[in-house]
Amino acid sequence: MRSLCFAGRSSGRGFHGADRAVLSALARRLPPVLRRHRLVTPGTLLAWHRRLVRWKWRQTAVGPGRPPLPEETVALIQRLARENPTWGYVRIQGELRRLAPRAAAATVRRVLRRCGLPPAPQRASQQTWRSFLRAQAHTLLACDFMHVETVFLKRFYVFFVMEIATRRVHVLGVTAGPTGAWVTQLARNLLMDLGDSAGCFRFLIRDRDSKFTAAFDAVFAGNGTAVIPTPPQCPRSNAFAERWIRTARAECTDRLLITGERHLRTVLTMYAEQYNAGRAHRSLGLRAPDDDPDVIPLPAATVRRKQGLGGLLNEYHTTPPRPPHHPQETPSSVGGPGPPGRGSLPRRRPAASRQPVCRCRPWARPGSFVTTSTVGGCVAVPRAPRTWARSRGVHRGRRLRNQPRLWARSSR
Repeated sequence: MRSLCFAGRSSGRGFHGADRAVLSALARRLPPVLRRHRLVTPGTLLAWHRRLVRWKWRQTAVGPGRPPLPEETVALIQRLARENPTWGYVRIQGELRRLAPRAAAATVRRVLRRCGLPPAPQRASQQTWRSFLRAQAHTLLACDFMHVETVFLKRFYVFFVMEIATRRVHVLGVTAGPTGAWVTQLARNLLMDLGDSAGCFRFLIRDRDSKFTAAFDAVFAGNGTAVIPTPPQCPRSNAFAERWIRTARAECTDRLLITGERHLRTVLTMYAEQYNAGRAHRSLGLRAPDDDPDVIPLPAATVRRKQGLGGLLNEYHTTPPRPPHHPQETPSSVGGPGPPGRGSLPRRRPAASRQPVCRCRPWARPGSFVTTSTVGGCVAVPRAPRTWARSRGVHRGRRLRNQPRLWARSSR
């Protein structure tokens, strides 16, 4: 112990925690005579003991404050702020009560500041053209003409209208000589087909074709729809209609030889039905225009294909799995009479393979009917007769070329 004291004094740094622990442990081993000459005071010795107890029961240090938010909650706060630029901190806090663990408005503010998202007034003023046009899409209609050349080099014009929000296409008419009166009548027919939903459309986008007369604009003005003509020679101003023309040509009309007006009308009607009901769109989340976004189809075991236009259009539908069918096997004939004139003797069937007899129908012969048990009783199913020639590989009393001689008996 004295050497330890000298070592501590010579080092000039005093005793460390380990040195003090050793001294406090050795102090109990000293004889009573040496205990009178202590190297340290009793308070120092007790302090060392308390440090030993604290060191024994030490635990991992935990940082002060509340635990951090889960990563899922942080991602949800960022998503709500980006998708809803007018929502403030308290509005996001109220939405989190129904979706995730509760978070205070100060926590939402701290998360958004960390991610670089400004408050609601600044986020609302930073709206892009994409988000602005997408918000107005449910009130927009677009119309245009499409021309198709037939196999006899005759040109037909197709007039169609597209709903921008749902991408639903209405093929209104096909003609070789479109006029203003014809287009105006098709506009009236469209409003009649739309019915009550026609009132939600506020704008119609069209080009500056001479066939769009004042009477055409008056038809939509009576419905409360304003007609917006595109600038001259600017097809991109009506980009949705132009894109459908390219899609229809690439998938349908460029792969067929159109013979006439009736043929073209039939082809485009079938294509429009498939386009609206069965074709996936990237802008709609890989859904068709007529699909319900709130319905998720369950996976099925069978996927069937429905072809249209001679295989140019394919639609795939899921069908529920069918229960496995186990047909009842008919007992095979064992033995039987041999060919005429061969002298072979018939063999009797074993008891397990004999044909059962239907008790419900005594008139049914065992050899011509197969009985199967059902819920209501027995059902006699006619069985096709099985000739011996076919079962033994013999045709018209003669042995076939590749069949062995089964029934011939040696006469020698």
